[in-house]
Amino acid sequence: MSAPSILPGDNNMEKLASLCNLTYQQQVTWFINAYWEDFAEEKAEQFWLYAHKCNDLDIENHENGSALDELNAHRFLEHFDLTMTVREMRTKLRNTGAVEQNFRFKNVPVSHMLIGLHDIDWKELVNAAQGDNRKEIEKAEALLKEVSAAFDEAKARAEEAKAALAAAKSAEAAAKTRAEESKIAAEESKVAEASAHAAAEESKVKEAAAVAAQQELEAALAELKAQEDAYNQKTEDLKRKSEEGGIVSRNRAKNELAQHLGEDPLPLRRAKIDQEAAVRKAE
Repeated sequence: MSAPSILPGDNNMEKLASLCNLTYQQQVTWFINAYWEDFAEEKAEQFWLYAHKCNDLDIENHENGSALDELNAHRFLEHFDLTMTVREMRTKLRNTGAVEQNFRFKNVPVSHMLIGLHDIDWKELVNAAQGDNRKEIEKAEALLKEVSAAFDEAKARAEEAKAALAAAKSAEAAAKTRAEESKIAAEESKVAEASAHAAAEESKVKEAAAVAAQQELEAALAELKAQEDAYNQKTEDLKRKSEEGGIVSRNRAKNELAQHLGEDPLPLRRAKIDQEAAVRKAE
């Protein structure tokens, strides 16, 4: 919607209020028409950029808005490297009578910033005739639309690039996490393998010890049996001799048998001790 040709209002302050209630683009259009021949023609593109930036900063109303809050007004001035502050602009408006001294500003219309930035007579502004430069204005508006479309496209591409970068960083972080997990798993596998190898070696040592103990037990049992067999065989031989042959030989055999049965059978006793020790070791 284009700016009106006349601002409604019974006095200049009411007309200024009507101007400040127009959209950003309509306010800028009114300002350009008012000062086209003075300076606005050369700076028209810059003024359209002002309107577009206001649309962008007004996240609630966008192109349907008319005034920025104080924080976004500061951002607007900083974006275009404008040295005037919001406080200085308000002081100028009060000093020129555009607003009353006790007027409480809630928001900042773009017209207030344009008045403060260019030190123009606000009364002249609100009563300025909207000239016959409609073709130039329409051309400038068309340029604004092209610039806005290009800006929106660039912003969309930037958002896509930002999202792609975030996705790439996320994938990289996930890959690093997986690599760390694989590294930890590999280390754990190595530890488990070493532990299994140690257990196997220990099992081999125990098995070898068990085999040795079993062999020692078998040897002790064999020695014990051999000693018992030798002892019993000698006993049987002496018994047989004590019952056969002449008196002399029988008596001699009886004496030997008595001595044999009465003496300490050291080899047999030692074999029993060795066999008991081998049993304990095998257990």
